[in-house]
Amino acid sequence: MFIDEVNISVKAGDGGNGLVAFRREKFIPRGGPAGGDGGHGGNIIIVADMQLTTLIDFRYKRDYKAARGGDGGSNNCTGKDGADLMLKVPVGTQVIDADSNELLADMIEDGEKATIAHGGRGGRGNAKFATSTRQTPRFAENGEPGEAFNLRLELKLIADVGLVGFPNVGKSTLIAQVSAAKPKIADYPFTTLTPNLGVVRLEEGHSFVMADIPGLIEGAHEGAGLGDRFLRHVERNRLLLHIIDVSGFTDRDPTSDFDVINDELRQYSNHLANLPQVVALNKIDISGAREKADEISKSLEDRGYKCFLISAATGEGVKPLIYHLESKLHELAKSIPEPDEKDKFVRIAPGMKDARAFEISKNEFGEYIVSGKGIERMAAMSYLDTEESVRRFHRKLERLGVIDALREAGVEFGDTVHIGDMEFDYADENSIE
Repeated sequence: MFIDEVNISVKAGDGGNGLVAFRREKFIPRGGPAGGDGGHGGNIIIVADMQLTTLIDFRYKRDYKAARGGDGGSNNCTGKDGADLMLKVPVGTQVIDADSNELLADMIEDGEKATIAHGGRGGRGNAKFATSTRQTPRFAENGEPGEAFNLRLELKLIADVGLVGFPNVGKSTLIAQVSAAKPKIADYPFTTLTPNLGVVRLEEGHSFVMADIPGLIEGAHEGAGLGDRFLRHVERNRLLLHIIDVSGFTDRDPTSDFDVINDELRQYSNHLANLPQVVALNKIDISGAREKADEISKSLEDRGYKCFLISAATGEGVKPLIYHLESKLHELAKSIPEPDEKDKFVRIAPGMKDARAFEISKNEFGEYIVSGKGIERMAAMSYLDTEESVRRFHRKLERLGVIDALREAGVEFGDTVHIGDMEFDYADENSIE
């Protein structure tokens, strides 16, 4: 089954917690702090694999989570790093943040890797907090939460030549004629419901990949007949082969069909509209079709299009067409179109650079909500099991301006404050016991 779009959720591993521990050897009665750091959480890494042609594996499993880092140990032992989780996708897959619709990665080369969700760093053990004035810190740091995303994976086939045209014009018959592809072929519209790839081999060392795109209809750029989903598979092609039915068995005008398809390409993407095109006037084996094809060919060649008269069913005229396509491909650069500027998105690994950005609001119960990525990450990593660690957390909030902002918002002693998953009653530092 060909699946070209799926939604999944990914969660990188949380960092392991740092440990509060002290040396307790027999001859060191007052040993110093010796709590080790937690290990880093595993990353979620997307890997492009040329052997894959569909996203079907993600159809039945939607949630993916990397391993958590191990907690720190005594004697300054660092916890084990969590294993990375590798997710293999077909070459040509775009990874999109489903919530913001921003492009995270465009996998266009075999073996290419992209770290989509970064694992949390391990929390520091109490040994890291020892100073000349604080020789026995009784607090550590919890592990940093790993990043989490809702993703949309979209596959855009990468081929040299893309076949376009109305349904039932003979695209599937042609790709079956010139390659080992086995598309479903029958005499009714919308026979092809999924794209097919075929390798066209001419002679030793000469071959190219052809993509049979399901038939397009008027309004395809807006989604008619699933056209918007099919059109994206043409974006990565270097050359378009436009198939026109000249049999006379349809009620449509072949020249009008040609213009309608090109208008759909133009409205979908300027890049598609500017791709070079070769025209194949198909089904000339039908009585009277050859004369009509000669007339249409002259008209289109006057407009700058190279035309070939063929019968995909019998093979007539196909060989010269294929050799022309191969020659034309030699003139074209092997390149993948860059994403539109509006789709470009440069990701920054998580850190504390955004720690000062936060907002304060109140919920329906009158409780205060402090929201902001950096603040919530800092709160999640805070160790609050001792009075010393609580005071340290309070001072962090003061330095970041959270305490002053809460006061300006009207917080009073005993009011409930939420920061991420943390909930506590507000109190000035002097009242902390």
